[in-house]
Amino acid sequence: MLDLVIVGGGLSGLALARIAQSRGLTYKLLEARGRFGGRIDGIDGVDLGPSWFWPSHSRMAALVKKLNLTAFEQWSTGDALFEDRTTVQRGQGFASMAGTYRIAGGMSAVVEALVAKLDRSSLLLNAPVQTITQEDGVIVTTRDGTDYAAHHVVLAVPPRVAADMVFSPPLPVAAAQPLSGIPGWMAGQAKLVATYPTPFWREDGLSGDAVSQAGPMVEIHDASDPDSGKGAIFGFVGVPAPHRDGEHERILAAGLEQLTRLFGAKAATPEQLILKDWAQEPFTATRPDWDFNGPHPRYGCPPELRSLWDGALLLGSTEFAATQGGFLEGALERAEEVAAMLPK
Repeated sequence: MLDLVIVGGGLSGLALARIAQSRGLTYKLLEARGRFGGRIDGIDGVDLGPSWFWPSHSRMAALVKKLNLTAFEQWSTGDALFEDRTTVQRGQGFASMAGTYRIAGGMSAVVEALVAKLDRSSLLLNAPVQTITQEDGVIVTTRDGTDYAAHHVVLAVPPRVAADMVFSPPLPVAAAQPLSGIPGWMAGQAKLVATYPTPFWREDGLSGDAVSQAGPMVEIHDASDPDSGKGAIFGFVGVPAPHRDGEHERILAAGLEQLTRLFGAKAATPEQLILKDWAQEPFTATRPDWDFNGPHPRYGCPPELRSLWDGALLLGSTEFAATQGGFLEGALERAEEVAAMLPK
């Protein structure tokens, strides 16, 4: 029997695997997708998921240093743009993410570096979990029928994704209800990314930041990667998830028109134009996440979820972190919290 099965190969799951391995614990990490990273994803150094960490996020800073990666400040030099429904105004507003940090090569570089330090025989891709059974410890059964028995199981997946799993015996209502009620941070969001040979807008004195009332993107930032030298812009799509469903190509076309309105003719011919709709990712979002559009929730682990199956079943995603829930920092914080509950 394994010491530990980790379900979910995002930042929290990978960080926990690293701790478990350093302690000599036997473990398997099961990732449903064909890649590691969870909500961290990217292309050519440009983030399709989370992009930033903050100066106060000491765990992220320490991890970046330990992995020999390079952090750099979000580009914020130049004028910001504001678009109402009829005009584009220059020099209105400010670079809202100034002072935050990004990773050269994108956040995917963190994932790749963590994976490289783990025992590959303990890592499984394309292994979605079918059932979780309390039986002489915990048995995790993947969709292909393979069983993994362990003393502890950690669900390092968004809360509602965890709630949709099949548990035997079923979780008590007092636990199932709060679990299904916790929104996955950014789970219902979509990002539109455009890449270019150079960050040409900087030559025009623009920061790449924009706020728009016209859309489809409502908040736009420079996403260029210093490693490649290429330019990139990304924006959060303001179209609600239910209205995005089936409208992929239309949103891409409207986004390209918007970029051209904001940044000029050079923006009309990107090398790549990508819409990453996280609401359509079944291992990230569930249907209730489509309707969440509120402020950052007050996350943490509710008392009803702190001792499931006598402590053998643990919740490990960023949303359960005590102080930094929803952030990358929270994923690392929760990995530490869960590790403290495991055998030394």
